[in-house]
Amino acid sequence: MGETLWMNVAASAYPAPVKRSRGVPMIRASRGSPHSAAITRLALAYARLWGARIAFDAEFGIFVCSRMRGGYARGGTTIGGAFLTGREPARSLVRHESVHADQWATYGWTFALRYLFEELRHRGARNRFEIAAGLADGGYRES
Repeated sequence: MGETLWMNVAASAYPAPVKRSRGVPMIRASRGSPHSAAITRLALAYARLWGARIAFDAEFGIFVCSRMRGGYARGGTTIGGAFLTGREPARSLVRHESVHADQWATYGWTFALRYLFEELRHRGARNRFEIAAGLADGGYRES
């Protein structure tokens, strides 16, 4: 009895190894937003269809779906917490796209409509969402 009690006390003094949750990257990429998480899951499935290599960027908290055969605009497109592109992006571009992931988390699915409307009014470097994400990081020339 005494030995069992000692083992329980000793075991409680040392925390059990923490298992890494598979959900942590999704929570980080979607900024804790359930709506953004659903959009991100759809984006990841879409990226797989286009042959993407998917990796989670822990520094900026975003999934990078590179080497896609197509299915994205310009140099890449962020949908939810996933950046879709055909190349290996520069760190500054991943930082820029992580701000778009923040915007998806803030506005949910309406971000797509807001962005499109803004792009129709003010293309490229004049788009307020691109300005907020950092024009230089996104490869835009200020106009």
